[in-house]
This record gives sequence, structure tokens and C-alpha cells, in this order.
Amino acid sequence: MNKLLQILFFLVFCAGTANATKIKGHVYDKQTGEAIVGATVVLDNPRRVTNTGLDGTFEFKWVSTGSAKISVSYITYKTITKTITVEKEDNDHLKFYMESDSKSLDDVTIQTNAVASTDQGARRLEKNSTQIMNIVSGKAIEISPDLTVANITQRVSGVSIERNSNGDGQYAILRGMDKRYNYTLVNGVKIPSPDNKYRYVPLDLFPADLLDRLEVYKTLTPNLEGDAIGGAINMVMKNAPGKFQVNANVSTGYSQLFIDRKFASYDASAIQYKSPYELNGKNYNATQNDFTKGTLDYKYKSPAPNLIGSLSVSQRFLDNKLGVVLAGSYQNTYRGSNSTFYNNAVAGTDAYAVITSKSYREFSEQQQRTGLHGKVDYSFNKKHQLSLYNVYVNLKNQQLRDAVSTTYNGVYNPTAGNAELVYDTRSRLTEQQIYNSTLHGGHKFFDDKFKVQWSAVYSSAKNDVPENTSISLNGIEQNFQRTRTSLVNTNPVTRRWERNTDEDIAGYLDLNYHFTLGENKLDIMAGGLYRDKQRSSFFNNYNLAPSAADAKKLYGVDFQSYTDLNLVVSNPTGAVANSLTYDASEKIAAGYGMFKYSSAKLELIGGARVEHTNQGYNLLFPAGETYPKGNQVYTDVLPSLTAKYFLSDKAQLHASYYKALNRPGFYEIVPGKVVNEEFQERGNPNLQRALADNFDLRYELFPGASEQLLIGTFYKRIKNPIEYTFQADAVRGQDIYYTPGNFGTANNYGAEVDYIKYFSKIGVKANYTYTHSRIVTPKTTRTINPTTGDIQALSVDQERPLYGQSEHIANLSVLFKDTKKGWDAQLAAAYTGSRINTVSQFLNNDLWQKGFVQMDASVEKRFKGGISVFVKGNNILNTPAKLFIKGTNPENNKINEDLVKDGNTLIRSDYYGQNYLVGFRYKFN
Repeated sequence: MNKLLQILFFLVFCAGTANATKIKGHVYDKQTGEAIVGATVVLDNPRRVTNTGLDGTFEFKWVSTGSAKISVSYITYKTITKTITVEKEDNDHLKFYMESDSKSLDDVTIQTNAVASTDQGARRLEKNSTQIMNIVSGKAIEISPDLTVANITQRVSGVSIERNSNGDGQYAILRGMDKRYNYTLVNGVKIPSPDNKYRYVPLDLFPADLLDRLEVYKTLTPNLEGDAIGGAINMVMKNAPGKFQVNANVSTGYSQLFIDRKFASYDASAIQYKSPYELNGKNYNATQNDFTKGTLDYKYKSPAPNLIGSLSVSQRFLDNKLGVVLAGSYQNTYRGSNSTFYNNAVAGTDAYAVITSKSYREFSEQQQRTGLHGKVDYSFNKKHQLSLYNVYVNLKNQQLRDAVSTTYNGVYNPTAGNAELVYDTRSRLTEQQIYNSTLHGGHKFFDDKFKVQWSAVYSSAKNDVPENTSISLNGIEQNFQRTRTSLVNTNPVTRRWERNTDEDIAGYLDLNYHFTLGENKLDIMAGGLYRDKQRSSFFNNYNLAPSAADAKKLYGVDFQSYTDLNLVVSNPTGAVANSLTYDASEKIAAGYGMFKYSSAKLELIGGARVEHTNQGYNLLFPAGETYPKGNQVYTDVLPSLTAKYFLSDKAQLHASYYKALNRPGFYEIVPGKVVNEEFQERGNPNLQRALADNFDLRYELFPGASEQLLIGTFYKRIKNPIEYTFQADAVRGQDIYYTPGNFGTANNYGAEVDYIKYFSKIGVKANYTYTHSRIVTPKTTRTINPTTGDIQALSVDQERPLYGQSEHIANLSVLFKDTKKGWDAQLAAAYTGSRINTVSQFLNNDLWQKGFVQMDASVEKRFKGGISVFVKGNNILNTPAKLFIKGTNPENNKINEDLVKDGNTLIRSDYYGQNYLVGFRYKFN
């Protein structure tokens, strides 16, 4: 009987299988025709559920033939329900077109973050944008391994990043143009920089989870500010959706570097943010008791785990007229690096430097990053809207650098006998912050043909480095055994205060009148801005030295801690009377006129922008400078023309020409000098702005949802490019300064490819950029005078790439997405080719950074109730940053440390370790 039942069951199963088939289909946005990723597809009788993949497809297997009902739903879209007839074959062509269910207030459409920050939305914005741009969506940011805006930018084609001392990204380099050639926007408004020297913004200030999307502009139109030869970076902050939404995450992690060694720290709680000069007056004589001992109280221990969290809450009220969003982020991380640095010098007539000493440095840094964003928008009616948004970011970096330098009778030769040691320890607290408040209005008149937009902006930026403390001690190494160190005779301890603030008040106005010309459209636009920027800079320095007797005291014998030192202030009134204490200002008035002509096959945008600049400085304590006061006044006309030719609904050609400028930074034109760790630096009051003609051509194909193929080429011709080089003082030739200058005309051109493709659950993002640039700058070489036999210096011109430009940049990311099971995973690799890191004064002695690959990864698993768990890993290959000189001195071959390879000499190597993070995320709606 059992065998008979088994046979009957088998026959029934075979009969059911014979009448079973599969269903495959696509889900599209009805308006754009783009595929929708992650839509929920439900098949009834029996009920089965799946989700569309990365290419908008879905599939049900083993479906019985006959009548079936399918429903498709997705947030912000109307649910579709269809009854279909399932046949034995040919069920793979089903198509569902979904209509938007966005809530509208007349013609004011309120879109949710779920749509505006998706990859589909990003591709749509790229396709429709006037300027050539690339966009990283909020969703891509969320699932990426990156925690800051700086690291996000490296995923964009043509963009590489410059890293800080702990290996974290800090500045963006666009298309081989150094960070000085781009500017940063928040919601389309330029923000000031807290940097103490330059005007570019350190992007590591901004937590990534405050963003709705990141836009990288590679070309300009007349309504955009004209000082972006490389491009511009626009951070679009989170917006208020159509319904209540909560997004929160918290995570923790650790750096592999501090599993392998201890974290060095000091007590920063008692640091004085003002120097004794500021606290007690200019005639006050400072003593050792005026300085905190905490900056010399070093501790070595394992750090606490990293802590990272963010929260955003948003809602619309009053029948969607009022929108409110509040978002905050906090990151407390411990990072660092292990660095080996070989000091070098050019001697005699040899063209290549010889290694003079070796320094080993350990950096330990605690970073506390805070970001706050709030926005309120109100729609009075379909013609008048107002919005007020505020953003505040703050980064505190508490750093301790331990270093020991080794020299053998003036050169580095470990086989030469006893070594001279110098121990340098620096404790530094740096606090940078930016605040921006923008009131924006939009109005429509004359049946919506005339539009007026305006913005009133207040921004401020601050950089504060209080009581930066350095201590230097001497020692001797005998038979590889280090003896106890002693204080040097002159000024072993320095205390430095550096502070600068920027305040911007600006107003923007944009006017637009729309004409209908049959089936074509014409928009005439005009507007402008006025900005008043005020900057103040403060610098003060105190030197502390021991008495002649105390200079011979040994560490560990005569004193057990640096806090026990008994020192005398060498300059008790401080050194505030220097050229780095100054006030500066910049007033910019700009106006533009432009048109936009649109037809079925062509879009033209052209016009010109006029910018008038009045930039000046005033040294508060002039000390014999030739130019204690100075200013630069100039006016620039910046034309541009952009054309888009539509080859089809999904393909287009995008061409652009625009002229742009690059203004000197405030510090760069102030004729003061500052002593850095390895060299002296000085401004140049005769420094001119750079001007550039920029040409772009790009083929753009958007074949499906979130997919694209972009193939472009660019050319830039830069007049008076600004580069830093080592130059001898015109009066005192023995003084060498690292100073900015203008160097003729530079050319920069290249090509880039950007490809995104999805195959159901697998996605590939790849881009590659080739860049070639050339600039000619003066270099020093040495030769023997045939008459006197003395060594003399000669100046020669050398052709080289622009500073910071990599010939090859590439990104490759492999993504996995299973919407049904809630998995998102990404493996991302970024390659940066070799580039000049430091320009030397000597011929063939520039420092180059070796090309490298950084690998990062992230995985996220979503559960019911809006909960998800994620893991992120950064620098998982522990890729070092290495600097080298092309060529070598024969003396360096004697050093048995593998410094010379393939004809190049290693100068520096930095290892940062891997960083791991695990956390959970909660989403409501």
C-alpha cells in the first residue's frame, strides 16, 4: 500500500511539474522609463513574494499555468495589480510601469529621500544636468565603506584624494588639478575654509551620513562662481520627506595599528586656548607656570574602541506646507601611522641627494567629529516658498607624534659607529569648524514665466591650534644600545598658538524668464552675488630653555618625567609681533547673463560671468617688510557655452567650454615667513591669479536603472598657474623659502571612462581617468666654476607634471544586492598613480608618491522592523604611502636598508593599519 501511495504521489508531482513554468518580468518608472530596483512583487495562489534586482527584473519559478494575479509596490509609487494568464512558455516579457505617488502641493512636488537619494535618481540628475557632473547617491554613501565626504569623493571618476598624517582622506584633487583649483558648496552655496593658509576646504570635516547626495561638477555655467578650474564639490544635505522618517545608526570598531602597538596620548584638558600675551597683556613676562603641564604628560596605552553614531528625524506638517529635518552625527575614532623618513640633502655637484639621517615617527590621533544639520522649508502656495537651513561641523584632532632621528657624523651610515640621536615629541590639538546659515526664497510671477530666487548667507570658519608643544632631547647610541637622553642647550621646548577665523556675508540673486517658441523653449537668466569676507590670523610662540647646568641633566636619572623640567622662558613677552598676525579681507561682486535654448534634439546654454575682486591684507606688527599692507584688485570676464545633443532617449553628447580663475589664498600673498618642521615657508605679495580655458566633451549613455556609460575627454590651458617651489631670498641668497609663484602656462588634458552595469543581484562600478600635464619651473643645479674651481649654483628650467597630478586613476567596485533576503555588500578598490608630493628646489630631486591601491569593503544585512547590521573595513590590504626620488646618489647604495630600487631612492614610508567597524542601523518609514 505504501509503495502504491508513493507511485501515485510521484505521478501527481510529475503532472504538476509538467504544468509548471516560470514568470520573468521588468518593473519601470512610467515617466522616465528607468528600471526600479527593490520593488516588491507579490504572486498569489499560492502567495509568493520577491523583489526586483539591480536591473529591475524579477522571477518566479515553478508557477502553475493558468490565471494568476501579480501586484507590484514600491515606496512613493502607486501599487499595480494585474491578472495574467500563465502559459507553458513565453512568460518572460512581462512589463510593469509604475506611476509616482508623490504628494503635491499644487505644482510644488515633495519628493521623499527614498527617491531623491537613490542611484536611479542620481543617474537621472546626471542625465538632465546642464553642467558635466558625477553624483554619488545617498544610498550608495550609506552602504559604502566610507565615513567622511573626503573618502567618498575618491569613488568618482577623475578624483583622487590627498591624505592626512593618519591615512584618512582630507582633500580632493579633480582631474589632476591640485586641491587649490576647486571649491566646496553646501546646498549650492560656497562655504569658507578653516585652513590656516589656503582657501580650500578639508572634506574630512563632514560626516558622510549627513548627505542626501554628493555632486562633483566638472564644468561651470555662468550662474556658478568662476573660481573652479578643476571643478566644484556640492554637498546636498538631507531633506524633509513626505512623511515621518527616522534614520539612526551606531557602530564601534578598532584600528589594527593599536592592536600591534600602544596609543600615545596626553592630557589636553588644561590647555589654554589663549596665549599669556592675550590673557595678561602685551607687557606681561611669561614664566613656566603660565603653561599647562598636561601637554608634556604622555601616556601609552590601548585606546578605547571607536564610537560612531548618527540620527536624523524629518516630517512634514500643515498639509505638507511645512517641512522639518534635523540630523546629527558624532564620530570618536583613534587613528595613527608608523612612519620612516630619510632626510636628504644635495651636496657637491652630484645631481642626486644623499641620505643624511633617518627618522622613525609614530603618530597617534584621536579624532572627534561632530556634524549638525537642520532645515525648515515652508510653501505659502505654488508660487512662493522659503527655506532656512543651518549646518555646523567641528573636528577636534588630538595628536601626539613621537620621533627619533639617527645621524652618524652628519650622514646616515649605520656601519659608521656611534649614532647621534635626537628625540622629538609633539603634542598638538587642532580644532576646525565651519558654520553656514542660508535663508533662501523662490517666487513665481506672470503665470509662472518669471522666476526669482534669492539667498542671504552667513558663514564662518575657524582653525585653532592652542599651546602646540614640542620637546627635543639629545642622545647617543653606542653598540646599538641607546644611552639616556639629555636636554639640548637651547630651547628644547616650544609652545605655539595659531588661530585664524573667516567670516562671510553674502547675497545671491537669480532671475529667470521663460519663453515658449512653438515646440521649443528659451530661458533668459541673469543674476549675481556680493560677498564680504573678513579674515584674522594670529600667531604667537614661546621658547623655553634650561639653565646651563640643567642642560646636562639626563632623562630617567635627573628627571623622571618631562613635567618635572625646570625651564626659563627665553622670550617672556612672546613672539606675537610677526608677519603671521594680520587681518585680511576679500570683497567679490559678480554678475552674469545667460540663456538656455531647448528643442527636441538640442540644448544650448551660454553666457558670461563678470567677477570683480578686491583682496587685501594688513600686517598688525610689521617688522621691516617691504609691503606691510597690500591689496590686489582685478576684474575678470568668464564666458562659457554648453551644448547637449540628444542622440536618443538614452544617449547624448555633452560639450562644454568655460573660462575660470584661481585666486591666491590670503596667506599666500602675505610677505611673512613661518618655520615648519623641515623648511621655512613664506608668502609672495606679487603672486597673481591663475586663469584657464577649459574644454570638455562627453558621450553619455543611460541604458537602464542606475546604469551608465560615460566616455569623455578634457583639456585645460592654465595661464600663470600657482605652484610651490623652493626659492632663494632675493636679498639674502643663503635663505631658502618654500613659496608660491606663477609659472608661465601649463597644459592639462586627459580622458575618462565611467561604467556602471547591473546583472540582477550583481553590480559593477568602474572608472578610469588618464591625465597628462606639463609645467616648466626653475630648478637649481650645481657645477664647478672653471675659473675658480669653486662649486657654484645655476638656475635651469625643468619640465614636469603639475603638483599632485596622477597620470592614472581608477576605481573598481563589485556590489551584491539581494533585496528579498536583505543583503548589501561591496568590495571597492581605488588606484592612484604616482604623483609629485613635494617640489624640490634642486634639479631631479622632487619627491614622488608611489602609486598604490587601497581596498575597502562593507556588508549589510537587513531584518524586519527596519533593523540592519553592517560591517565596514578600510585599508584592508594595509597599503603604505611611499615617497621616493627618481634617481640615486652612489652613497645611498651603501645603506643596507633596501632604499634604492629600480634606480629610485625611498625617502618615506607610512603605514596606517586596517580599520574595522561593526554596527546596526534603524529606519522608520
